[in-house]
Amino acid sequence: MSLLLNLQDAVSQGVLWGVMVLGVYITYRLLNVADLTVDGSFATGGGVCAILIINGWNPVLATILGMLAGAAAGAITGILHTICEIPAILAGILTQLALYSINLRIMGKANISMPNNESIFTWLTEATGWRQSQAALLIGVVIVILIVLALYWFFGTEIGAAIRATGNNEDMMKALGENTKKIKIIGLALSNGLVGLSGALICQSQKFADVNSGLGAIVIGLAAIVIGEMLLGRLRSFGSQLAAVVIGSAIYFMIRAFVFWLGLNTNDMKLISAIIVVLALSIPVLSEKWKLRRSYVKGGQ
Repeated sequence: MSLLLNLQDAVSQGVLWGVMVLGVYITYRLLNVADLTVDGSFATGGGVCAILIINGWNPVLATILGMLAGAAAGAITGILHTICEIPAILAGILTQLALYSINLRIMGKANISMPNNESIFTWLTEATGWRQSQAALLIGVVIVILIVLALYWFFGTEIGAAIRATGNNEDMMKALGENTKKIKIIGLALSNGLVGLSGALICQSQKFADVNSGLGAIVIGLAAIVIGEMLLGRLRSFGSQLAAVVIGSAIYFMIRAFVFWLGLNTNDMKLISAIIVVLALSIPVLSEKWKLRRSYVKGGQ
């Protein structure tokens, strides 16, 4: 029974983290940018939300401001990359590094606990008597569905299509006279806005915010994307791909819960995540090379 409860908690957390994974998907798959701002902007969203809730702000408004704070962090990375012409990966590292100090300034200390403060989840638990994980799962699913629908609509608009086209062929977009710098800044802001939103939701679900809460978030995001694509890779529509990465996030956290249930050291989870990403990215490449080599051998015979 404890395993089932752990898996339920894992799914609820996976759905909330799935909002972050959608943000990573935008930069990693659509914009084709390696953005490491995520580890910092996740904590920024959570820190802003937590400090506002503690000071009596409405949880919904605090969540929105946490999302906007994450978007601002992404826009800074975009400016460093496009205007200052700093390589994307280095721009993300610089922003992430700066955000550590900024997050400490916002929060006042490294960890904020809010066990008795109201949140968007306590509203539902008090009204229904549900467990925290059940409320988090329902609210998370509703939020994810709304976000997926909004992203599906947005990337069908002119600016959304321009973001996808820039990721596919930036030189062609420049040749068509498009301002790819502005497009990249918008894409990075949108991505980290979702990451900040996820951080705000997670801090309310866990009832605390930590300056290091985003550490390794990019690896979790990549692992979830890879898992979702491996399991649902045959789904080609854009909407199904967005849903797949959220499902991948839930599966990732179920795997993690199972690992914890087996009694393995929790400190090894980041190593396991890295191994999952490495295997998922390298196996298709190695398989293709092996098939190509076999075809050469057969042709030689």
